[in-house]
Amino acid sequence: MSESVDVAIIGGGAAGLMCALTAGRRGKRVRVIEHANRVGKKILMSGGGRCNFTNTGTTPANFLSTNPHYCKSALARYTPASFIAMVDAHGIAWHEKELGQLFCDTSSKQIVRMLLDECASAGVRIETSCSVDRVRAVGGGFRLDTGSGSIDCAALVVATGGLSIPSMGASGFGYELARQFGHEVLPTRAGLVPLTLSGKHQERLQDLSGVALPVVSSCKDMQFKADMLITHRGLSGPAILQISSYWQPGDELLIDLLPDTDVVDFFVEQQRSRPAAEFRTVLGDVLPRRLAQRLCEIQLGSKPMRQYRESELRRVAAALCAWPIVASGTEGYRTAEVTLGGVDTDQLSSSTMQSRKVDGLYFIGEVVDVTGHLGGYNFQWAWASGHAAGSAA
Repeated sequence: MSESVDVAIIGGGAAGLMCALTAGRRGKRVRVIEHANRVGKKILMSGGGRCNFTNTGTTPANFLSTNPHYCKSALARYTPASFIAMVDAHGIAWHEKELGQLFCDTSSKQIVRMLLDECASAGVRIETSCSVDRVRAVGGGFRLDTGSGSIDCAALVVATGGLSIPSMGASGFGYELARQFGHEVLPTRAGLVPLTLSGKHQERLQDLSGVALPVVSSCKDMQFKADMLITHRGLSGPAILQISSYWQPGDELLIDLLPDTDVVDFFVEQQRSRPAAEFRTVLGDVLPRRLAQRLCEIQLGSKPMRQYRESELRRVAAALCAWPIVASGTEGYRTAEVTLGGVDTDQLSSSTMQSRKVDGLYFIGEVVDVTGHLGGYNFQWAWASGHAAGSAA
């Protein structure tokens, strides 16, 4: 069995489906090939099943890339408001959780249904559980040998995602295709991922698993204010996931455990009003008690407040505002929300996502070296890059 289409899209995730419906609306004959048994698996699992589908505060500064300017054109031409308009047109109720993060009121299934309905109305054909075994350049276009026959297409869009969460079918197939057609693939690593501790660093904290608190995490010139969660293996929570995209082994990582407190003033006031109170008790009033006690055991010590000189209190305050974490690594692609690195943007058009090396070849979404912060930004990149390619392919 063989067929001919205008646009073939490998990958039925967020970017692939957006590209498909956009090209289909232009009257293109579009075919989506998805190797998993259903499309949009990452959409379905995101946001605790409610899909953090965009962020109203999206700017290019919310993305990591070797070329920080690359994402600007696509993001400017398909904004969060553009996607919200489609969500509203489908009657999907949503709410803003915090910091511009938008979620479905009911279920992420609604976003997948919306994309599928849009694809259907645009005449897009989608095939799931279908492998792509071989891709060749043929006669000014491409031929795909798939598990259900061959497909000839004038334009080929690679929307295969990255390496994150292999249990959901993630693979390096998109990177292999990029190399096949002469593209450079920049080194990849797990992003938005928990950090692991080892040795004494893990031993000191592992029995505090489940303790959470608001912090500011800092690495290099970046910092994020959000919650941190202590786990059996290390540290997680939004503050850690965010900074993990910037941290690499050997980098200094600092945690401000009391970001909303003037710590010195607090200690001085407590010393005046509660001179007999033990320091660990005072610290337990502003930190989770178990964590406060552990910090006193392993680092800070404890004695009645009246026994502290102000210089000592200042040193303790400084330690709490810049608590050093010696991470041994990350949880890796198994739990990472995104993949950093990917297809080099220097060889792609920023306005259309088309290859500068091979006419008719496009790369969109996570397979490209553009990675967003936590909070709906990666979906907005999927929508924007998919729309850019779908408008041109």
